[in-house]
Parts: sequence; structure tokens; C-alpha cells
Amino acid sequence: MVSREELRELEEITAGEHYYVSLYLNVDPITNPKGEYITHLKNLIKEAEENTPKEIYKSIKGDIERIESYIVTNKREFKRALVIFSSGMTGLWRIYHLSVPVKNQLVIDMTPCIEPLLDLIDNYPRYLVLIIDKEHGRVFIVQQSEIMEYAMVHTPDVPGKHKKGGWFALAEKNYQRHIDYHVGIHLKEVEKTLEDLLHNERIDIIFVGGHEEARTRFLQILPQHIREKVKGEFNAEILIRPDDVLQKVSPLIQEYERQKERGLLERLITKALKGDAAVLGVDDTITALWEGKVHILVIDRDLAMSGFRCKGCGFLTVNHMDICPYCANNMEEVEHIGDYMSQKALEQGATVEVIAYEKDLLRERGGVGAILRY
Repeated sequence: MVSREELRELEEITAGEHYYVSLYLNVDPITNPKGEYITHLKNLIKEAEENTPKEIYKSIKGDIERIESYIVTNKREFKRALVIFSSGMTGLWRIYHLSVPVKNQLVIDMTPCIEPLLDLIDNYPRYLVLIIDKEHGRVFIVQQSEIMEYAMVHTPDVPGKHKKGGWFALAEKNYQRHIDYHVGIHLKEVEKTLEDLLHNERIDIIFVGGHEEARTRFLQILPQHIREKVKGEFNAEILIRPDDVLQKVSPLIQEYERQKERGLLERLITKALKGDAAVLGVDDTITALWEGKVHILVIDRDLAMSGFRCKGCGFLTVNHMDICPYCANNMEEVEHIGDYMSQKALEQGATVEVIAYEKDLLRERGGVGAILRY
């Protein structure tokens, strides 16, 4: 998983005398069942060599070779996409394994090309999860069923419970006020961390875990504009493992996403039935993709549909064809045409919304559709 905080160092690199190589490569085994991404990589390298001045290409040739060697020898680590930033002259070497597809591209420039990665962060929902007690606050980011611990807030001077009885009972109320005061300071520190994170990472949805007393008190001090982002709560101990946090918060995320999906599908279906810049069904959606009209592609996560793809221009169809009607190259049969549709949409700068919960509503209308740009 990638956070904006991680990318800030790359954002701050200014153009100087050295060049950087940025690679975005789809390595999804579904769309690359025979390791076709190696061929795609070699084509990207060949194109870069042909279009880059010789002196510049010579300066980054070592980076190209290092990237190629890594991809050939480390395929077991791959997910769906791979992003690499390299500059041997500055010592930069960053690798990101992504669970979402990307547009294949190799960029040679005087700064790292991070814009596509920032777009991915914005286009795929991320959720902030806070676990809180009277001394600690742990902040996690969840995206695409992955979890990353982002920050820890610890206020060590919060007093514990006072003994009862005898002389101590006389000061118990004052002591409790003392505890409450320190807990309040701690909760304010957590609030500040939370507010900074929401701003820096641009996350709009929060889930809060912990004991009920701590959760309730924390939510009471939150400003209204942050409290409105809280979409669920759950019980948890402060030392809970990240994997267990993910297990506890997943049902809350699923319910939120289910409601979000239903709203999107209702919008798509209503617009399509009115003929208002939307289409339903694989044929009309492929046509819209080929014409570059798709703004949001909406697709069933489990869409099981084969089709045909042109080996030359990438034209897609569910109809049997031997020769591409556009470039006359050979067509090949592909098992998962939905993945190729998603890849095509991303290459055109469209958003891809994968329907995971309200699938029946979409399946009744072909399993795929799109809201169009015009």
C-alpha cells in the first residue's frame, strides 16, 4: 500500500542535472497468463531508447538494466501492478506492489513521475481506522483489503486509578479530575494527529475502535466536520494486531461500500434508461470504451465472460472474430474480458468502480456499464 506521506519525499525532488526512470507495469496474472508483461516491458524500453537523446539514455541505462533484472527475477512477489522509481546517480530505488491495475508506461525525466500513483490513491477508496484508549492512539489506513499502521500517539503521563479508602478517599474526587484533565490532553493530541492525517492523506471515512468509554469521550470532543466522517465503531484492545484490526473493521467497511455501490448503481441505471450519457451491457460499454467516452466504468467483480482481443490495437469484443475490423491484425481469445476493459478504462483516465456486494443488481443488466463523459 502507498500513502501520500511516503510520496512526499518524491514530490519534493526538484529538477537538477540527473535523470530518473519511472516504470508503471501491469503484471496481473489474469491479463498476463504467460508472463506477457516481460514483452510489454521490452517494448517500453525499446520505445524509450528510440525516443530519448543518446546522452540521456546512456546516463540512465544502468537504471533500465536494474529494473529489467528485478522484474525478470522477482515475479513471485508481484500482485496486479508494479511501480518502480530508479536513479542510480542519486541513489533512489523505490518499489511499490499494487493490488490495482495501472497504465503501462516508462518515463525518463528530471523528476520522478508520481502523478499516476497519486491518481490511484485518490481513485481507490481508503479508510482511516483509529484505535484509542486513555494513553494511546493507533492510526491505520485500509485500502483494497490491505492495512498499514500509519501513526502512534502516546501520552505517558496520564495517571492510573487511585486506591480507595482511608486518607485517599478524601482526595478521590480531586484525583479523578486530575486524571480526566490528562486524558483530555491525550485525546486532544490524538485529534490533532487525526486532523493532520485527514488533510495530508485526503481520506474522508473514519472508523473508531477501542473501549466504549474512550470512544464516546473522543467522539464528543471531535469537531463536527470530522465527526461527520465517522461511519462506524467497534470494540478493540489497544494492543490489537493489525490483521485483527482489519478483521474487525471489514464488516463495517463492507456495509459502507454496499450502500455506496447501491447509490452508484441506481444513478447508472437511471441515467442509462433515460438515455442520459450512460450505457449498460458489455457490447455498449465496449463501444463507449473504444470511442473514449467512458468517465466511470462500473463492473461486476466476478464478471466471468470471455471474448476476443486484437493483438495489434487492443480492440475488444465478445463476438467471435478472426481478424480485427480496425487494423486487420489477428484476434485472440481471452478468458477475462472484464480485466481488459478495466485496463482500457484506466489507460483513458477513467475511474473503475468494481461492484463487490450489490452484484445481482448489476448482473440483471449485463454485469457491466459506464457513465459517460458526454
